[in-house]
Amino acid sequence: MSDSFLFEGISQRVVETPRLRTGVLERIGDDPGAAPERTVVLVHGNVSSALFWQETMLGLPRGLRVIAVDLRGFGASESKPVDATRGVRDFSDDVAAVLEALGVPAAHLVGWSMGGGVVMQYALDHPVLSLTLQAPVSPYGFGGTRRDGSRLTEDDAGCGGGGANPDFVQRLRDGDTSADEQTSPRSVLRSGYVAPGYASEHEDAWVASMLTTSTEPGNYPGDAVASENWPGFGAGSVGVLNTMAPRYFDVSGIADLAEKPPVLWIHGDADAIVSDASFFDINHLGALGVIPGWPGDGIAPAQQMVSQTRDVLDAYRAAGGDVTEVELAGVGHSPHLEQPAEFREALLARIGFAG
Repeated sequence: MSDSFLFEGISQRVVETPRLRTGVLERIGDDPGAAPERTVVLVHGNVSSALFWQETMLGLPRGLRVIAVDLRGFGASESKPVDATRGVRDFSDDVAAVLEALGVPAAHLVGWSMGGGVVMQYALDHPVLSLTLQAPVSPYGFGGTRRDGSRLTEDDAGCGGGGANPDFVQRLRDGDTSADEQTSPRSVLRSGYVAPGYASEHEDAWVASMLTTSTEPGNYPGDAVASENWPGFGAGSVGVLNTMAPRYFDVSGIADLAEKPPVLWIHGDADAIVSDASFFDINHLGALGVIPGWPGDGIAPAQQMVSQTRDVLDAYRAAGGDVTEVELAGVGHSPHLEQPAEFREALLARIGFAG
């Protein structure tokens, strides 16, 4: 990644671990020996990288150590294949390895979108001080489930790598920075990542971040298998999108953790990606007539993503966990970009940092 998209005050390096060469962003001047309770680790979502966190990093108060990690196949990290049969554990284990290399035994974890799933999985496997879930993927994955998390089909029809738009994938490969087509990364950023009306002088950096996505075999989007069920494909076993197929991904067990870190769930009510009517959910697109042949709500209902998250976090709270929900009006999939001050305020309250 060119230094041209690094903001002043942010440094980038590659950390070697036994698992992966991992890209890491750090804030210049932070104390590398900061205590765990003063350490915040930021985990990005799908088709993005740590570059998206730079405004947040610079806006957080001094006295915190702030680290943003590139997941495998994104940013400056190595693009080793992703074993989707482990859910997002390849990602969460990579994060654990880099934090060990950095001497961070525990921290406050912040996960955005797919990264929300990664930090929930991390919390199932490792100690954390708190979890901040920003517009997180449902605890039951992306697509193919009923409200209670039960799977619609045995092959997760309509989920995984087959759901990616081939033209969008090709434009990622080509490094397309235009806004000429709906499938260009810049257009997807404007229509999917943020709500209408958002504008930023840093948009070129956000697009550059998206274009770091590896489309090598085993990375984005992943493979697919033929299915007898509508729309004709099911989840494969490798690659990014398949990690969130419900046959492999289920982190609802966080409600049963013996030690429950405090949770912040922050999301916008205008999110086009993670919602109860997601424009990225194949079944919802079928209901809208965008994809022909939809067999009806009784067979292929849209996934109630936000309701599922609320149900699991309600169970977490009922079992003794501390959960704060912040819903931002008119905000899309990226509260940290769209309402940065509100995002930082909620995060600081959650981690109990008073300066």
